[in-house]
Amino acid sequence: MRIRRPKDFYTAVMFVLFGGGAMILSTDLQIGTAARMGPGYFPFALGALLAALGIGICIPNLRQGREPQEMPSLHFKPLLLVLSAVLLFSLLLRPLGLVASTGLLVVLAGAASHEFRLRENLLSAAVLILVVFIVFVYFLEFQVPVWPAFLEGWT
Repeated sequence: MRIRRPKDFYTAVMFVLFGGGAMILSTDLQIGTAARMGPGYFPFALGALLAALGIGICIPNLRQGREPQEMPSLHFKPLLLVLSAVLLFSLLLRPLGLVASTGLLVVLAGAASHEFRLRENLLSAAVLILVVFIVFVYFLEFQVPVWPAFLEGWT
């Protein structure tokens, strides 16, 4: 059996693994029923949907047919930049606040693209900061520092 599109196939395998992992980890929480959902219901259902999507993508790629494509190359720079951006966001949220850490996340993750343009990335960061502020601080009233810790006393 040959894999027709390795990129799609390996993405589907990753979906199945992450979905299965979410399902396994959510079993430690009470799942409940559709009428009375527990805290583990949503992660379990989301993991099941992700795994089903992965299986749905994987099966057509296992059929025999056309000549298989070669394995796509793995680009480490974008992978490391995006993962480090998320890690830095989580580590710097409390000391730098929501505004600065979100801006840093967008700019660093945007630098992973080969089409990176600083002006467009800064505009994207400004828009995302505004949306995140409105949704999480104003509407959902999350108790998260908005500004850096050294500026909190000034506002």
